[in-house]
Amino acid sequence: MTIRELIPADAADLLRLQRQLDRETRFMMLEPGERTADETQTAEMLESFRQSDNSILLGAEADGRLVGFVSAKGGGPQRVRHSAYLVAGIASEYTGQGIGTKLFRELEDWACSTGLVRLELTVMTHNERALALYRKCGFGIEGTKRRSLRVDGN
Repeated sequence: MTIRELIPADAADLLRLQRQLDRETRFMMLEPGERTADETQTAEMLESFRQSDNSILLGAEADGRLVGFVSAKGGGPQRVRHSAYLVAGIASEYTGQGIGTKLFRELEDWACSTGLVRLELTVMTHNERALALYRKCGFGIEGTKRRSLRVDGN
């Protein structure tokens, strides 16, 4: 398994993985069919991450394909440039194999080297696997937003 920064040439693979995650889990933000970005837009997004000094998109490759990712989108205004918002996803058949831990360790190394001191994310309270990973990686819960998402009508 390899962890590396994704580049615009990875757009098709990232889009395929994101759409797969939209279908196979209820823990991602978008539902199946809601992802409107095409390959060109995804490549442009990857390039914008590459050009930013406080953003990165890391991918995990296994068995010759992209199976997981974590993105860190750094703040723009000076007062929040030390902070980044994270989004992560791993294909279901690859969960429980340490990929999330490796992605987050690589991300933390990058964050330290760039001067970021705050990484934040949102997770559903019943996503126990993700919560365990985040705690293992040093994250703590700062608050609970009630009724912030509607999933399957609930």
